[in-house]
Amino acid sequence: MAPETDYLLAVEGLTVSFDGFRAVDDLSFYLDRNEIRVVIGPNGAGKTTVLDLICGRTKATAGSIKFDGAELTRMREHEIVRAGVGRKFQTPSIYEDLTVFENLEISFPRGRSVFGALAFRRDSEVSDRVEEVARSVFLHDQLDRSAGTLSHGQKQWLEIGMLLIQNPALLMLDEPVAGMSVSERVKTAELLRRVIQHRSVLVIEHDMGFVESIADKVTVLHQGRVISEGSIAHVKADRKVVEVYLGH
Repeated sequence: MAPETDYLLAVEGLTVSFDGFRAVDDLSFYLDRNEIRVVIGPNGAGKTTVLDLICGRTKATAGSIKFDGAELTRMREHEIVRAGVGRKFQTPSIYEDLTVFENLEISFPRGRSVFGALAFRRDSEVSDRVEEVARSVFLHDQLDRSAGTLSHGQKQWLEIGMLLIQNPALLMLDEPVAGMSVSERVKTAELLRRVIQHRSVLVIEHDMGFVESIADKVTVLHQGRVISEGSIAHVKADRKVVEVYLGH
């Protein structure tokens, strides 16, 4: 059991089997409020499956996922989003034929339901929020630009912005800096350090330089289990981690 504390996310005994293969095997970890946690591990370690389980895309075979006191394993995907969990996948899913402003506007929570979308009006509250989020993701001078013409890194930032405008308490990012230039990676690290003033971030990443620049704590997975956890210095010095992951 976890020690008594006010965790934002408590994953305990989480297991999922696909045709007898345990992709995630009795996994437990705890995420604090305003923490950046990075999950690393070799391919096939179960990293993306963990995000799928938390956001309800995949149903657990056993175990518990408590988010801010609510049991996520009993909830549907849209209920988990409403509860405050935002998920970004590896490839950006933005509306390429809309402007940056329109992409952010369409993600504003009021427009989500059919009725909300019909009754939606662009008012100062929406415009101010869009501009605030655009500034935080380095796109404030690109608002009128078609999203399809952005660089790969800018598209990644736009999708993060589309999640931030919904104000999730937990932001989950799957390899956010894959394909980015060095300068874009530096800015993304800066963005994530700013973001955690109001929320927690769970990141899957392979780029160890980037991991070192952002992680409060690192969890290392291998064959669906945690083999090491702690500061980046701690896991880099762990012989098991070097053997199964860093040695490659």
